[in-house]
Amino acid sequence: MKSSLSQLAVMNVDKGEEIVGGWATVRISQTGIYKLLAKKRKDGVIEWAHFIQRDDGTRDRVMRGEVNSREQLDEVVEIANRNLQKLFGAKLQAVEYNMYNLDGSKISDTKQ
Repeated sequence: MKSSLSQLAVMNVDKGEEIVGGWATVRISQTGIYKLLAKKRKDGVIEWAHFIQRDDGTRDRVMRGEVNSREQLDEVVEIANRNLQKLFGAKLQAVEYNMYNLDGSKISDTKQ
C-alpha cells in the first residue's frame, strides 16, 4: 500500500521540545496554502518545515531546515515572504495552530 504524504506528520514534537510558531498564507487559487512550522529542540536549535497544503489536504514540496536563533528564523520567514509576494502576491502570516497525537487527541504546545 502506498503511503500518502497527507497521512504523515510534517513535524513531530518530541519530549522536551516546544513549538516556536506557525505561519500560513491565504489560499492561493490552483495552488493551495503555503505553511511554515517551527519548533525548538532540547538542544536549542530551531527546526522548521515549509510546505504547500493542497486543496485536497495533501502536503507537497516539503522543505526543512535548522537555525540557531529566533532572529535567524525571522530571516527564513522574510525570505519565504519575499518569494511568495513576487510569485503570488501573498505572504505568510502568524496563525494559531493545534497539535494532536496520532490517535487524534489534542496535546499542548510543549511536550513534557
